[in-house]
Amino acid sequence: MHILIIDDNEELLFALRQLLNDAAYHVDIAETLRKGEISISQKKYDLILLDWMLPDGSGIDLLTRLRHEKMLTPILLFSSKKEVEEKVEALDCGADDYLEKPFSNIELLARIRALLRRESSQKQTHLVLGGLIIDFSSRSVLVENEPVKLSAKEFELLELLVLNANIVLTRYQISEHLSRDFDHLSASNIVDAHIKNLRKKLKADELIQTVRGVGYMISR
Repeated sequence: MHILIIDDNEELLFALRQLLNDAAYHVDIAETLRKGEISISQKKYDLILLDWMLPDGSGIDLLTRLRHEKMLTPILLFSSKKEVEEKVEALDCGADDYLEKPFSNIELLARIRALLRRESSQKQTHLVLGGLIIDFSSRSVLVENEPVKLSAKEFELLELLVLNANIVLTRYQISEHLSRDFDHLSASNIVDAHIKNLRKKLKADELIQTVRGVGYMISR
């Protein structure tokens, strides 16, 4: 799989290239929109990771142009913008996903795997697991066709487990994902409490499996 990263943060580019190479992806980088466009014109990519703010313009502008040209390559937009309106704008302009900085490596890899599994012409917006239906676009959940209200953290936890199905996630990895404050990660008992609440609301104790001494996983 070939991935293009368009971002001007040298430290982040170095870290992402190493992370993705270790995960067996082939990675190219571009520090400006212009360099990114040149790379896209010369090579077919399976996924593009695009920063919102770049030295020579907005990633949204490039995203809009690429979608206008009918390019279907999945695009994940990075941004430090926190408002819901910005996320909506990105998705409306054709982004397949949106990731707020700072983000954890485990979350990025999960989202990359999810995007690469999707058909470019028919994007997956929901997932069915038995009687559980998860709609990622509206962040809603149905259990046996009945809506279940999850807190933001509970939905993030469910999404993380589902996108990493069949992979055991440690309490530290889950805590890193939920906290986003890498200097003050939540204690493991907080993770356990979120898991307990999620199981109770979903009425599916067996869905989220405990791997003793390690963490949790969902099997599919």
